[in-house]
Amino acid sequence: MIADAMNIFSVVVGYPTSDHYFLENVAVNAAYQGHGFGRVLMAFVEQSARMDGFHEIRLYTNELMTENLAYYGKLGFEEVDRRVENGFRRVFMRKVLS
Repeated sequence: MIADAMNIFSVVVGYPTSDHYFLENVAVNAAYQGHGFGRVLMAFVEQSARMDGFHEIRLYTNELMTENLAYYGKLGFEEVDRRVENGFRRVFMRKVLS
């Protein structure tokens, strides 16, 4: 997490599973978007996954969040599935770590 004294402006939540690292959430306050904080957080996730011995990161996002799909695609994630889960149309993605 990157924060100043009064305002948290970036957060990432991820955790290891039995066979991959799962990225639960990454968010940057709108006032700070476009300054590279998201890329720093994503690099941290990759580093953490590698240090824990994982060769894959998985995530999902809402199908309507097309900006997320494009962003994750630019970072090397590939779409692996689309399905309705808990009433939400989700897009499942993964990135294989070299």
